[in-house]
Amino acid sequence: MNINKSALYISLVAAVALVASVLILAGGLRDFRSKGAKTITVTGKAERNFQSDLIVWSASFTAESANLPSAYSELKEKQQAVSAFLNGKNIPSDAISYSSVSISRENESYYDSTVERTFYRFKGYSLTQTVTITSNNIDAIEAVSRQISELINKGIEIESGSPRYYYTKLNDLKIEMLKEASEDAYNRAGVIAEGSKSSLGKLDRSNMGVFQIVGLNSDEDYSWGGSFNTTSKMKTASITVSATYSIK
Repeated sequence: MNINKSALYISLVAAVALVASVLILAGGLRDFRSKGAKTITVTGKAERNFQSDLIVWSASFTAESANLPSAYSELKEKQQAVSAFLNGKNIPSDAISYSSVSISRENESYYDSTVERTFYRFKGYSLTQTVTITSNNIDAIEAVSRQISELINKGIEIESGSPRYYYTKLNDLKIEMLKEASEDAYNRAGVIAEGSKSSLGKLDRSNMGVFQIVGLNSDEDYSWGGSFNTTSKMKTASITVSATYSIK
């Protein structure tokens, strides 16, 4: 009988201890959850359409001759013709620059049937020079790039490249868009917090995403490393901001 009472007493003590442990653990979990950090992370975005304010256009011309001085003399005449053409289009001299002369030795192949082999022999020199125009007068330079055929009609072979377009106030634009993207992230976080019956707290951390420029209304792919379009006069810039806010 005493043994049964002792066993009952031990079982009762163990049960009370177990209940107490469960209550303590539950209280600890509630305290952990109440003290745990509650945050929300959102991504804000800003886009801006803008027009380039700088154009860079280049064209190359070449002279060939078996004699190097003759090739250089011919190239000089072509350069003078190009300068006269640009001056006639009212292009300021400070907008025009010429590269150094590139010289290459040209070879031609011939087949010797007596030994049934192909050989190469010196053909002459090929000299190339590039003229580059940099200007804020985009319309004027675009017109000149289309009128380059006037030189071709005069017997001057010239290879025109496509104009490249830039924006000189890009840093200012980037700062403005960074502010807009941050505001967008804050607004998004506020909407989510309100929807979950919470209130938005302070900013915990923020990171700037990729800044990209593509052609307006183009099908260019966005890149994780960022893209920088130079072929379109009208462009679209975009930037993202990842922000984490506390909620309460």
